[in-house]
Amino acid sequence: MTIKDAQETVDRWIRGVGNGYFSELTNMACLTEEVGELARVIARTYGDQIAKPGDLRKSLAEELADVLWVTICLANQTGVDLTEALQSSLKKKTDRDSGRFQKK
Repeated sequence: MTIKDAQETVDRWIRGVGNGYFSELTNMACLTEEVGELARVIARTYGDQIAKPGDLRKSLAEELADVLWVTICLANQTGVDLTEALQSSLKKKTDRDSGRFQKK
């Protein structure tokens, strides 16, 4: 699935099954919540924290997908083409950091 396909698929789901997008502000709050859930899984799986019962109900893959879902929702409702945005970001990082991480 391409990024464009993902944006179109999420849009169809939101407009059909989901009955429309939440507001941008609500989706930003949802994104923050999802990033927090992702952080919890990473901290307990790869960090020093020890998981309590229920901490790892969801997998890393599921939490990453939830973050991606809400990111796509925000992009769709604000008219951002994520393919173009990612390409632009990669170019910016390449131009800025092409020699930055070379060992000397």
